[in-house]
Amino acid sequence: MAAFREFLTIATMAIKRMEHVGIVVEDLEAAVEFFAALGLEGGGTGQVEGDWVGRIIGLDDVKAELAMMRAPDGGAEVELVKFHSPPMQRGDSDAASNFSGLRHVSFLVDDIDAVVDGLNDRGIELVGELVRYENSYRLCYVRGPEGIIVELAEQISS
Repeated sequence: MAAFREFLTIATMAIKRMEHVGIVVEDLEAAVEFFAALGLEGGGTGQVEGDWVGRIIGLDDVKAELAMMRAPDGGAEVELVKFHSPPMQRGDSDAASNFSGLRHVSFLVDDIDAVVDGLNDRGIELVGELVRYENSYRLCYVRGPEGIIVELAEQISS
């Protein structure tokens, strides 16, 4: 148990906050539109390339476009990245929620019914169902372009 306490102390000292989640996509425009439909705001776009990027991510000849999307309160950011070089490696965009790796990002919303209706109007459907979790949340998963899974959560007032 002593090792666990030591681990918590180190993590508490090292991490200040989560900066962003990076998602690699083939269709950057569709991904931006999806996250904008969820209510995220554009946080800037850009291109990165060259040796310095390759040294960070462990790839050669890197050329990529990116778009930052942020929650209106500024508390969460998503970095959408389209690689031009080297070519993107495709995974299973239909992978289920229990596949290994980062499977979803979650956002708190005020009115989950309105968000789901707005997404349905754009042809985006639920992965499963909209459910109530005890007296805490109403939750659902939606699948966006290229298999991106987003959890939506509405806190229930008690």
